[in-house]
Amino acid sequence: MRWFETRGPVYPEDNYVVARTEELADFVDRLKKGRYIVLFAPRQTGKTTFFRNALDALEGKENGYFPVQLNFEGYVDIDATVFYNSLCKEICKKIKDVFQMRGENLSDKLNQFLEDAQIVDSISMREFFETLGSLLEKQRFVMIIDEFDAIPPPALRGFLHTLRQIYLSEKTRCPYSVGIVGVKNITQLNYDRSISPFNIQDEFKLPNFTLEQVQELLSQYTDEVGQPFDPEVIASIHKQTAGQPVLVNRFAQMLTEELDIPKSEPITTEHFTNAHVKFLRERNTNIDHLLTNIRRDRRFEALLMKIASYDEGVEFNLDSDIISELTTYGVIAEGADGMCEIINPIYQYRIMRAFKPLVNGLEHEYLPEDNRTGFEDYLTPDGHIQMEALLDNFNDFIARVGFKILQVPETPQEYVGQHLLFAYLSQFVRIVGGTMYLEVQTGRGRMDILILHNQRKYIVETKIWGGDTRYQAGKAQLAAYVRSEKAVEGYYVVFDHRKTPEPRTETETFEGLTIRSYVIPVLQELPSSIQP
Repeated sequence: MRWFETRGPVYPEDNYVVARTEELADFVDRLKKGRYIVLFAPRQTGKTTFFRNALDALEGKENGYFPVQLNFEGYVDIDATVFYNSLCKEICKKIKDVFQMRGENLSDKLNQFLEDAQIVDSISMREFFETLGSLLEKQRFVMIIDEFDAIPPPALRGFLHTLRQIYLSEKTRCPYSVGIVGVKNITQLNYDRSISPFNIQDEFKLPNFTLEQVQELLSQYTDEVGQPFDPEVIASIHKQTAGQPVLVNRFAQMLTEELDIPKSEPITTEHFTNAHVKFLRERNTNIDHLLTNIRRDRRFEALLMKIASYDEGVEFNLDSDIISELTTYGVIAEGADGMCEIINPIYQYRIMRAFKPLVNGLEHEYLPEDNRTGFEDYLTPDGHIQMEALLDNFNDFIARVGFKILQVPETPQEYVGQHLLFAYLSQFVRIVGGTMYLEVQTGRGRMDILILHNQRKYIVETKIWGGDTRYQAGKAQLAAYVRSEKAVEGYYVVFDHRKTPEPRTETETFEGLTIRSYVIPVLQELPSSIQP
């Protein structure tokens, strides 16, 4: 039986695989047209598997193409001379491997050329390819280079200049077509900040899985095993991951292998919720990479929180080093409106957890002094959450602690309210045995917190004050979202950082749905009596 793979390339004989038929056809068509293609995308997005499949599609002498795949990962931290020498040996070996796989013999001239070949710099590399092209008997040499950003910096410019010269030479050039695959783009690799020598590139984007492709992937398991996924589960997997390949496969892996769901039963939303809770807490390579990368620079927190908190958002501008880096790491992307968006709700939740102080120093003040039973005060006798009372208390808590919120460690003042609400609700949910996660509707400007407890769903939207027009529009947006989630009430928490804030607490009805709104002032500065 096949399985869902999360640790490396996938193989149809062993794993459930999304065919990516349209994307593959597009890429192969570009190779056949002789394009020099670049694809730079975050790790664990299926690049290696995709390009291996592309070369398989070109394979066969009758097609007129001679494809090889190289990998530069082993070249990191070596000097340029060693790089070119090793590159020569690898190309020669790959050429011999293709002949062996085809069951063909090399010509005497080609065999002797490969035995004697030497590449010591970018000039001898061009001469090598010129000779190779004349010996391949009218086959078009196609070269895919994986992990390209491991190329030694001293070799980068000369290598790219040579490829550019070859590309501009003639149609019978060798290599006829090139694919450069990596994480960092050409501009980021151009270490001396000069103009890129590789301005002939054809950029190719490998998108995340669509909902239909997630359905395609999971249906392979159902066809093979007989265990169906509820349609809502498939939609939820796509919504929470935005189709990020390794996250989709990880969800499927947990649901089919780790939760001990009897194969005779369908995989339901309850099972999905259990997997989701595990996902939000577990360590895995993809999440580890995410968190390591966003902790590299404290400026990342301010940008990511601004994307999540402000309706106006942040313009997607790759000329900004910060935006370029976060895009490279796969944290943000360009939305349909040209603004930055956090890729998916799982990433946003883990980002919030990463930036939230382990201890904010105010936990003992969450509840009023006359509270007797802790957070359980906010459960009804039949065990349901009294969300209005819970948020009323949060509103009172912010007022009670006053200037102390400005002393929460390592938290930008602009976002302290949202960090405290996230921490407050997290602690409540953990104590009462519920589940909390995020839904990102547009990827920016709003953060919808969903709490599941005792078979009921509670929705809390939070953002930063952006004017009365946006405040009023936000209520209607929340009502529409509450309706789509088949809930009957929603809660809207807006933090007001103005010097003269206008606190509000109001309850309104939108077409039969109840929306409880809070505008909560956030102090701007410490009282003069305790200024340092």
